[in-house]
Amino acid sequence: MHIFEFSENNALEMIGGIIDATDYVDENTYANDEFTQFMKEALVNGPNGFFPSFDGGGALEWEIGSFDITAMAMNIGENEVGRNYNYFAGQIAYKLNTSWGEGNYRLIVDTTREDFKDEDGKDDERRLAALLSFDQQLGDIFSAFIPVGWQDDDPAIDYNALYSGGVNITGKWYGHKQANIVFGYAYLNGENDFDYSQVAEIYWRAVFNDYFAATADFQYMKDEFDTDDDEIEGIIGSIRLTAEFQVGKTFAAV
Repeated sequence: MHIFEFSENNALEMIGGIIDATDYVDENTYANDEFTQFMKEALVNGPNGFFPSFDGGGALEWEIGSFDITAMAMNIGENEVGRNYNYFAGQIAYKLNTSWGEGNYRLIVDTTREDFKDEDGKDDERRLAALLSFDQQLGDIFSAFIPVGWQDDDPAIDYNALYSGGVNITGKWYGHKQANIVFGYAYLNGENDFDYSQVAEIYWRAVFNDYFAATADFQYMKDEFDTDDDEIEGIIGSIRLTAEFQVGKTFAAV
């Protein structure tokens, strides 16, 4: 990693090595980490964003004033059809400071080479998606977030659109500002065998210290299928314990 500082509010960061795409694009404050935030994939970097993790690549991140412009490329070892492929992503982000607090507004586009198959398994296609990812503080206690995205349906995919959002409530109102209660909902418009999916999740996270936390989590899920009008519906409850530490820019949790 190397940083070129041109002025106080103008810097270019260069990163290379084994990287995680979600460290550099779609860094939504409330929907970016499956270890400390939501458990459902639809509420953590939605499935139509296809953000790879821990493969070789590089990123350029240019921070100029309130804007953050990122470009990245990765080489991914193998996809679902057994092919090595290249991944590319770009993001334009704007940080807005208001009397309510900080907000982040992002436009992300990501794509690949033509190393994926279409629904019939015959033609080679590339994956292409565009996402809007917003998070905004609404005072000292409440925050809101809205990730929405659309994906090209030429390759074989499960969902072509994602519409989601939620509310974060900090524990400051009962004297534990590091704790939070979060609710999220996502609607995924289906492709191939799926008609649609709905996901709702609520969790309460209690933080014990800088390393350890516990989360009580409840999820609702409904999958509607195109094929024979079958559906799957259920509620899941769980308790999650995490131990977290930081290496460079990346957080790791177990």
